Amino acid sequence: MSQQQISARRQQELQTQYTNFKNNLQQIAQKIGDVEQEAEEHKLVLETLEPLPGDRKCFRMINGVLVERTVKDVVPALKTNSEGLKKVLDDLLKQYKLKQDEMDKWKVSYDSQLNRAIGRYYSTTWVAQH
Repeated sequence: MSQQQISARRQQELQTQYTNFKNNLQQIAQKIGDVEQEAEEHKLVLETLEPLPGDRKCFRMINGVLVERTVKDVVPALKTNSEGLKKVLDDLLKQYKLKQDEMDKWKVSYDSQLNRAIGRYYSTTWVAQH
C-alpha cells in the first residue's frame, strides 16, 4: 500500500471519529433539552397547584389514561419527579462535559491530521452539493 492510501485511510478514520464525537455530543444535548423542558413543565404545574386547597380535584395523565386525584396526592409526586429530573439533568450535563473534554483532548492529539481530514471532507461535501 502506498503512503497516500494509508494517509487517505487514516484521514477517513479521523473524520469518522470526529463525526462520532459530534453526534454523541448532539444526542446528549438533545436529551438535556428534553429533560429541561420536562422539568420546566413540572415547575409550572407545581406553581399552579401549590396555592390550591389540598382536597381540590385535579387530573393527571398516566400512560395515556386521565386519572382523577387530589392536589395533596399529586404535589408530593410532582416534587419527587422534579427532583429526579434535576438529578438526571445534572448527570447529563456532567456526561456532556466529560465527552466534550474527551473530544478536546482527542482533537489536540490529532490536530494536524484532523485539520486535513476535516478540510478534505468539507471541501468534497461542498463540491458534491453545489
